[in-house]
Amino acid sequence: MPLPKEQIYTIEDIYDLPNGQRAELIDGQIYAMAPPTRKHQRLVIELSTTINSFIKSNGGSCEVDIAPFAVFLNEDEYNYVEPDISVICDPDKLTDKGCNGAPDWIIEIVSPSSRRMDYYRKLNLYSNSGVREYWIVDPARQAVVVYDLAHEEGPSLYSFSNAVPVGIYPGFSIDFSTIRI
Repeated sequence: MPLPKEQIYTIEDIYDLPNGQRAELIDGQIYAMAPPTRKHQRLVIELSTTINSFIKSNGGSCEVDIAPFAVFLNEDEYNYVEPDISVICDPDKLTDKGCNGAPDWIIEIVSPSSRRMDYYRKLNLYSNSGVREYWIVDPARQAVVVYDLAHEEGPSLYSFSNAVPVGIYPGFSIDFSTIRI
């Protein structure tokens, strides 16, 4: 008996989802996204505000975008993600639809439903797509895992009581002990 053929989806299938239904597309497979918790959203706001303030006060040209924000990682029809926080330093990658290509820095906030996705599948995807730095912020474990993908280094592990250095901005760190969630 032949095995059933796995269906491959495209970005068009993502756009055809019912209004309000969020999902990501990784290597042609659709992954539904659960609504974020309040704690998750507080972390996104605190981190993105801190990052954006640093960029602005230092005359930086990078842009900070938060989910839902479309990232077409490999500029193909089979990969579409909505990272919690994306920092893009190449304005040529930005369009009205989102980011075409890899952001320089991605932060994902772990939720119970996204744990395997953030720690494994997205790590592999981001590593192979040209993302320079990837942070996994895990509120349940009070931990931040940092991957310096540009230099193939990592992971570095920090707690929520640490200041975490930002690889793409030497001299900048985010002190998690000051973040209110």
